[in-house]
Amino acid sequence: MGAHQAQMRGFAKYNREFNARLFKLAAGLSDNERKKDLGAFFGSVHGTLNHILLADRIWLGRFANAFSAMASLQQADLVQQFGSLRDELYADFTELSTQRLATDEVITQFADELTDAQLASTMKYSNSQGQLREHPTWVALAHMFNHQTHHRGQLTTLLHQLGHDVGVTDFVAYVT
Repeated sequence: MGAHQAQMRGFAKYNREFNARLFKLAAGLSDNERKKDLGAFFGSVHGTLNHILLADRIWLGRFANAFSAMASLQQADLVQQFGSLRDELYADFTELSTQRLATDEVITQFADELTDAQLASTMKYSNSQGQLREHPTWVALAHMFNHQTHHRGQLTTLLHQLGHDVGVTDFVAYVT
């Protein structure tokens, strides 16, 4: 296994395990607490969790277009078209949680399935403004993982504001 493969698998593991921790904490909140606008970019804990899932499914849809034979993406719930990055996929927290688990499994399988040659290959897609983008696949995948981390950082702040300690958030604590 090459270094890029190992890195992406580590990011997938971190994503899955940290999401599980966040959803466990969020499950202890009332629906009103989860949906209370706390001034974050996507407003609330629920809004931010929903946005991360939406963005992950958008990226998985782009990867599915680039690698149509990937078994991990064949039956996955993907987003090919959307109105806004604020689109709510699931208003019900239990359903959002279930769908997050399913998508994290797809991400893990996808990261396991990717080869160094695929990671190095050029990927083309249109971004949310319809602009054509082109770069190595590893750049797009690294961006997807970085995007998750960015918004999970916002979630740790929101949960702290609601009186909950997320605990250790460092990547190295999850993959070593």
